[in-house]
Amino acid sequence: MLVKKIIKVVLLLLGAVYILLQGLAKEVEGAILSAIILMLLTWLYASWTKHRSKFFLSFLVTFTIAQVLNAISWYTPEVPLDKTDYFYYVINMLYIVAYALLILKTIKQLNLKTIFSELTIPIVVLVVLDVFCVTLISGTTEGSFSYYQYVLEYAYNAFVMALLSFALIDYMYRNNSKSMLFLIGTIFIAFSEIIQLAYFYILTDDSLGFVYSFFLVVAFFFLYLQSQHKVTDPIPAYVDEPIEVENLQ
Repeated sequence: MLVKKIIKVVLLLLGAVYILLQGLAKEVEGAILSAIILMLLTWLYASWTKHRSKFFLSFLVTFTIAQVLNAISWYTPEVPLDKTDYFYYVINMLYIVAYALLILKTIKQLNLKTIFSELTIPIVVLVVLDVFCVTLISGTTEGSFSYYQYVLEYAYNAFVMALLSFALIDYMYRNNSKSMLFLIGTIFIAFSEIIQLAYFYILTDDSLGFVYSFFLVVAFFFLYLQSQHKVTDPIPAYVDEPIEVENLQ
Protein backbone atom coordinates (compact mmCIF):
# COMPACT_ATOMS: atom_id res chain seq x y z
CA MET A 1 0.00 0.00 0.00
CA LEU A 2 2.90 2.36 0.72
CA VAL A 3 4.25 1.89 -2.81
CA LYS A 4 0.78 2.65 -4.20
CA LYS A 5 0.58 5.92 -2.24
CA ILE A 6 4.09 6.91 -3.31
CA ILE A 7 3.25 6.29 -6.99
CA LYS A 8 0.09 8.40 -6.68
CA VAL A 9 2.03 11.31 -5.17
CA VAL A 10 4.74 11.00 -7.82
CA LEU A 11 2.10 10.98 -10.57
CA LEU A 12 0.51 14.16 -9.22
CA LEU A 13 3.88 15.90 -9.06
CA LEU A 14 4.91 14.72 -12.53
CA GLY A 15 1.52 15.80 -13.88
CA ALA A 16 2.12 19.33 -12.56
CA VAL A 17 5.60 19.38 -14.11
CA TYR A 18 4.18 18.15 -17.43
CA ILE A 19 1.63 20.98 -17.48
CA LEU A 20 4.41 23.48 -16.74
CA LEU A 21 6.63 22.10 -19.52
CA GLN A 22 3.82 22.26 -22.08
CA GLY A 23 2.98 25.79 -20.95
CA LEU A 24 6.61 26.75 -21.60
CA ALA A 25 6.46 25.08 -25.06
CA LYS A 26 9.01 22.43 -24.02
CA GLU A 27 7.49 19.85 -26.39
CA VAL A 28 10.35 17.32 -26.32
CA GLU A 29 10.65 17.25 -22.54
CA GLY A 30 6.86 17.17 -22.22
CA ALA A 31 6.57 14.23 -24.61
CA ILE A 32 9.15 12.22 -22.66
CA LEU A 33 7.57 13.03 -19.32
CA SER A 34 4.06 12.17 -20.53
CA ALA A 35 5.31 8.73 -21.64
CA ILE A 36 6.81 8.17 -18.18
CA ILE A 37 3.61 9.31 -16.46
CA LEU A 38 1.48 6.94 -18.52
CA MET A 39 3.80 4.01 -17.85
CA LEU A 40 3.51 4.67 -14.11
CA LEU A 41 -0.27 5.07 -14.37
CA THR A 42 -0.58 1.78 -16.27
CA TRP A 43 1.55 0.04 -13.64
CA LEU A 44 -0.57 1.57 -10.86
CA TYR A 45 -3.81 0.43 -12.49
CA ALA A 46 -2.60 -3.07 -13.38
CA SER A 47 -1.04 -3.76 -9.97
CA TRP A 48 -3.44 -2.22 -7.47
CA THR A 49 -6.91 -2.13 -9.02
CA LYS A 50 -9.36 -4.65 -7.61
CA HIS A 51 -11.91 -4.67 -10.43
CA ARG A 52 -9.71 -4.44 -13.52
CA SER A 53 -11.19 -3.97 -16.97
CA LYS A 54 -9.36 -5.59 -19.89
CA PHE A 55 -10.60 -2.83 -22.18
CA PHE A 56 -9.43 -0.03 -19.89
CA LEU A 57 -6.05 -1.70 -19.35
CA SER A 58 -5.71 -2.14 -23.12
CA PHE A 59 -6.59 1.54 -23.53
CA LEU A 60 -3.82 2.55 -21.11
CA VAL A 61 -1.27 0.27 -22.78
CA THR A 62 -2.16 1.47 -26.29
CA PHE A 63 -2.14 5.14 -25.30
CA THR A 64 1.19 4.65 -23.52
CA ILE A 65 2.76 3.06 -26.62
CA ALA A 66 1.53 6.01 -28.69
CA GLN A 67 3.09 8.45 -26.22
CA VAL A 68 6.40 6.55 -26.22
CA LEU A 69 6.49 6.63 -30.03
CA ASN A 70 5.62 10.33 -29.93
CA ALA A 71 8.61 10.95 -27.66
CA ILE A 72 10.88 8.92 -29.95
CA SER A 73 9.64 10.80 -33.03
CA TRP A 74 11.20 14.01 -31.73
CA TYR A 75 14.64 12.41 -32.12
CA THR A 76 14.11 11.22 -35.70
CA PRO A 77 15.07 13.27 -38.77
CA GLU A 78 12.45 15.77 -39.93
CA VAL A 79 10.36 14.33 -42.76
CA PRO A 80 10.19 16.48 -45.94
CA LEU A 81 6.75 17.64 -47.07
CA ASP A 82 6.84 15.38 -50.13
CA LYS A 83 7.58 12.28 -48.01
CA THR A 84 5.32 10.16 -45.81
CA ASP A 85 5.67 10.69 -42.08
CA TYR A 86 5.04 7.15 -40.86
CA PHE A 87 5.36 8.15 -37.20
CA TYR A 88 2.47 10.58 -37.66
CA TYR A 89 0.16 7.90 -39.08
CA VAL A 90 1.14 5.14 -36.63
CA ILE A 91 0.89 7.37 -33.55
CA ASN A 92 -2.50 8.80 -34.51
CA MET A 93 -3.88 5.37 -35.42
CA LEU A 94 -2.79 4.13 -32.00
CA TYR A 95 -4.66 7.00 -30.37
CA ILE A 96 -7.73 6.07 -32.40
CA VAL A 97 -7.43 2.43 -31.30
CA ALA A 98 -7.07 3.57 -27.67
CA TYR A 99 -10.26 5.64 -27.85
CA ALA A 100 -12.03 2.81 -29.69
CA LEU A 101 -11.18 0.50 -26.77
CA LEU A 102 -12.83 2.93 -24.36
CA ILE A 103 -15.89 3.02 -26.62
CA LEU A 104 -16.03 -0.79 -26.67
CA LYS A 105 -15.68 -0.82 -22.88
CA THR A 106 -18.70 1.46 -22.64
CA ILE A 107 -20.78 -0.48 -25.16
CA LYS A 108 -20.05 -3.75 -23.38
CA GLN A 109 -21.73 -2.55 -20.18
CA LEU A 110 -24.82 -1.12 -21.92
CA ASN A 111 -28.10 -2.84 -22.60
CA LEU A 112 -28.39 -1.72 -26.22
CA LYS A 113 -32.01 -2.81 -26.60
CA THR A 114 -33.04 -0.69 -23.63
CA ILE A 115 -30.83 2.20 -24.75
CA PHE A 116 -32.36 2.42 -28.23
CA SER A 117 -35.90 2.07 -26.91
CA GLU A 118 -35.60 4.66 -24.14
CA LEU A 119 -33.08 7.14 -25.59
CA THR A 120 -33.94 7.16 -29.29
CA ILE A 121 -34.32 10.94 -29.61
CA PRO A 122 -31.15 11.82 -27.60
CA ILE A 123 -29.15 9.35 -29.70
CA VAL A 124 -30.38 10.89 -32.97
CA VAL A 125 -29.55 14.38 -31.67
CA LEU A 126 -26.08 13.24 -30.58
CA VAL A 127 -25.37 11.69 -34.00
CA VAL A 128 -26.34 14.92 -35.77
CA LEU A 129 -24.26 17.01 -33.37
CA ASP A 130 -21.28 14.67 -33.72
CA VAL A 131 -21.29 14.89 -37.51
CA PHE A 132 -21.62 18.67 -37.37
CA CYS A 133 -18.87 19.13 -34.75
CA VAL A 134 -16.42 16.74 -36.40
CA THR A 135 -16.91 18.37 -39.80
CA LEU A 136 -16.53 21.85 -38.31
CA ILE A 137 -13.44 21.03 -36.24
CA SER A 138 -11.73 19.07 -39.01
CA GLY A 139 -12.55 21.76 -41.55
CA THR A 140 -10.50 24.34 -39.66
CA THR A 141 -7.30 22.39 -40.42
CA GLU A 142 -8.12 21.18 -43.93
CA GLY A 143 -5.54 23.47 -45.53
CA SER A 144 -2.77 22.23 -43.21
CA PHE A 145 -2.97 18.55 -44.21
CA SER A 146 -2.62 16.36 -47.24
CA TYR A 147 -5.69 14.36 -48.30
CA TYR A 148 -4.72 11.24 -46.33
CA GLN A 149 -3.72 13.26 -43.27
CA TYR A 150 -7.07 15.04 -43.37
CA VAL A 151 -8.92 11.72 -43.60
CA LEU A 152 -6.98 10.43 -40.59
CA GLU A 153 -7.62 13.64 -38.67
CA TYR A 154 -11.34 13.45 -39.48
CA ALA A 155 -11.47 9.85 -38.23
CA TYR A 156 -9.53 10.85 -35.11
CA ASN A 157 -11.98 13.63 -34.27
CA ALA A 158 -14.90 11.31 -35.02
CA PHE A 159 -13.70 8.77 -32.47
CA VAL A 160 -13.17 11.47 -29.84
CA MET A 161 -16.71 12.78 -30.33
CA ALA A 162 -18.11 9.24 -30.42
CA LEU A 163 -16.37 8.50 -27.10
CA LEU A 164 -17.92 11.61 -25.57
CA SER A 165 -21.38 10.65 -26.89
CA PHE A 166 -21.19 7.08 -25.60
CA ALA A 167 -20.03 8.38 -22.21
CA LEU A 168 -23.06 10.68 -22.09
CA ILE A 169 -25.39 7.85 -23.09
CA ASP A 170 -23.80 5.62 -20.45
CA TYR A 171 -24.41 8.29 -17.81
CA MET A 172 -28.04 8.81 -18.86
CA TYR A 173 -28.55 5.04 -18.75
CA ARG A 174 -26.55 4.11 -15.64
CA ASN A 175 -26.89 7.28 -13.53
CA ASN A 176 -24.18 6.46 -10.99
CA SER A 177 -20.83 7.78 -9.76
CA LYS A 178 -18.71 5.63 -12.08
CA SER A 179 -20.55 6.78 -15.21
CA MET A 180 -20.42 10.41 -14.02
CA LEU A 181 -16.64 10.27 -13.47
CA PHE A 182 -16.20 8.62 -16.86
CA LEU A 183 -18.28 11.33 -18.54
CA ILE A 184 -16.25 14.10 -16.88
CA GLY A 185 -13.03 12.41 -18.00
CA THR A 186 -14.18 12.16 -21.62
CA ILE A 187 -15.34 15.81 -21.59
CA PHE A 188 -11.85 16.89 -20.60
CA ILE A 189 -10.36 14.60 -23.26
CA ALA A 190 -12.53 16.22 -25.94
CA PHE A 191 -11.62 19.74 -24.77
CA SER A 192 -7.94 18.80 -24.63
CA GLU A 193 -7.97 17.38 -28.16
CA ILE A 194 -9.78 20.41 -29.62
CA ILE A 195 -7.44 22.91 -27.94
CA GLN A 196 -4.40 20.82 -28.91
CA LEU A 197 -5.55 20.92 -32.54
CA ALA A 198 -5.82 24.70 -32.36
CA TYR A 199 -2.43 24.94 -30.64
CA PHE A 200 -0.56 22.95 -33.28
CA TYR A 201 -2.32 23.98 -36.49
CA ILE A 202 -4.35 27.18 -36.05
CA LEU A 203 -3.10 29.55 -33.31
CA THR A 204 0.39 30.35 -32.07
CA ASP A 205 -0.50 31.16 -28.47
CA ASP A 206 1.82 29.21 -26.15
CA SER A 207 -0.71 29.49 -23.32
CA LEU A 208 -2.84 26.93 -25.18
CA GLY A 209 -0.14 24.36 -24.43
CA PHE A 210 -0.77 24.93 -20.75
CA VAL A 211 -4.55 24.63 -21.21
CA TYR A 212 -4.67 21.43 -23.29
CA SER A 213 -2.07 19.66 -21.13
CA PHE A 214 -3.97 20.64 -17.97
CA PHE A 215 -7.20 19.26 -19.45
CA LEU A 216 -5.41 16.04 -20.45
CA VAL A 217 -4.01 15.50 -16.95
CA VAL A 218 -7.43 16.16 -15.41
CA ALA A 219 -9.02 13.77 -17.93
CA PHE A 220 -6.76 10.89 -16.91
CA PHE A 221 -7.29 11.75 -13.25
CA PHE A 222 -11.05 11.23 -13.64
CA LEU A 223 -10.61 8.18 -15.87
CA TYR A 224 -8.46 6.58 -13.17
CA LEU A 225 -11.01 7.48 -10.47
CA GLN A 226 -13.84 5.82 -12.41
CA SER A 227 -11.71 2.73 -12.97
CA GLN A 228 -11.64 2.15 -9.21
CA HIS A 229 -15.43 1.74 -9.12
CA LYS A 230 -17.13 -1.54 -9.93
CA VAL A 231 -19.69 -1.63 -12.73
CA THR A 232 -23.15 -1.75 -11.15
CA ASP A 233 -26.72 -1.90 -12.35
CA PRO A 234 -28.38 1.35 -13.47
CA ILE A 235 -29.84 3.58 -10.76
CA PRO A 236 -33.35 4.82 -11.54
CA ALA A 237 -33.64 8.59 -11.74
CA TYR A 238 -36.71 8.33 -9.54
CA VAL A 239 -38.85 5.61 -8.03
CA ASP A 240 -42.60 5.63 -8.06
CA GLU A 241 -43.74 4.71 -4.58
CA PRO A 242 -47.33 4.76 -3.40
CA ILE A 243 -48.02 7.42 -0.83
CA GLU A 244 -49.88 6.12 2.15
CA VAL A 245 -52.47 8.48 3.53
CA GLU A 246 -53.63 7.89 7.03
CA ASN A 247 -57.28 8.34 7.67
CA LEU A 248 -57.70 10.63 10.58
CA GLN A 249 -60.55 9.59 12.73
